[in-house]
Amino acid sequence: MSGAFKKQQAIYEQIAEALCDRILKGELAEEEKITSIRETAITMEVNPNTVQRAYEWMQQQEIIYTKRGRGYFVAEGAAKQVMNSKKQEFLKETLPEFFKTMQLLNIKQEELMQLYQEFIKENTDENL
Repeated sequence: MSGAFKKQQAIYEQIAEALCDRILKGELAEEEKITSIRETAITMEVNPNTVQRAYEWMQQQEIIYTKRGRGYFVAEGAAKQVMNSKKQEFLKETLPEFFKTMQLLNIKQEELMQLYQEFIKENTDENL
């Protein structure tokens, strides 16, 4: 992810989002240890304080937790927590903007459904 950060979103939020995506994809399982702040900072080429902020945010959201002296771990129920949070964000923020754009561009529901069906055929859970 290094160097690929979006300008319109805080870097710590993007780091947290990337880790949450890994949890949703099953790449990080419940109770699995995640990389240390220092390791993540090196991998993503960011300041350790930025990673610390991302980890703190994830702890507040009960997605990860610390075991003193052992590091950070994925919390029990983290995938469900991430799914619920992302779903609410999508429904309240992304979808209304999407519908507005559809309306402005006069994109009909039928066109959208056809494109969505094509997308489903071309993409499997493995490719997301």
